[in-house]
Amino acid sequence: MSKGLFVTFEGVDGCGKTTQMNLLAKYLKDNGHDVILTREPGAKGLGEKIREILLHYDGEVSSRAESFLFLADRAQHIDKIVNPAVEQGKIVLCDRHTDSTLAYQGYGRGVVLEQLKMLNNLATGQRKPDITFVFDIDIETSMSRVGKEKDRMESAGIEFFEKVRKGYLEIAKQEPDRVKVLDSTRSIDEISEDVIKYIRSINP
Repeated sequence: MSKGLFVTFEGVDGCGKTTQMNLLAKYLKDNGHDVILTREPGAKGLGEKIREILLHYDGEVSSRAESFLFLADRAQHIDKIVNPAVEQGKIVLCDRHTDSTLAYQGYGRGVVLEQLKMLNNLATGQRKPDITFVFDIDIETSMSRVGKEKDRMESAGIEFFEKVRKGYLEIAKQEPDRVKVLDSTRSIDEISEDVIKYIRSINP
């Protein structure tokens, strides 16, 4: 791989995206690539403070306020971590990004999608991931994987997460060249092979 890449990993909680991100990171590092692992919300620095509010604040948070907190985290993340790394030829692997905002706050919470898309573009300077993986899984399995200890977002309920899952699938239909949906009920190794195959196809 001859240039920097920005790769994002998406899906409902418990879908296995973080496991797959770590496996891809190992594969890339083993093959001599400079890799950065990051996440939204909660990238190193200011993002860690915003993540604490989003996941553990015990008061009521309006849907719009929630959206703006994610967007503030995203702007800082793109400007201070993602863009500099990609420009240096590094491969950035990110656990959640703009599609999470559309799926969770848009399809899930009901915030107007066109407004969120505009705000995402503002927060990112219109940078899009080179490829996005959506790890699709039924919500019953998702909930069983998350377990009983849930943060504020994970506690939203089955109906909410059904909307989120459908949102991800709709996003993939709208942007098939960028967004790749993977069946996350398969074995970890099978999924990992597909992830590596797609990465090699966009930058061999």
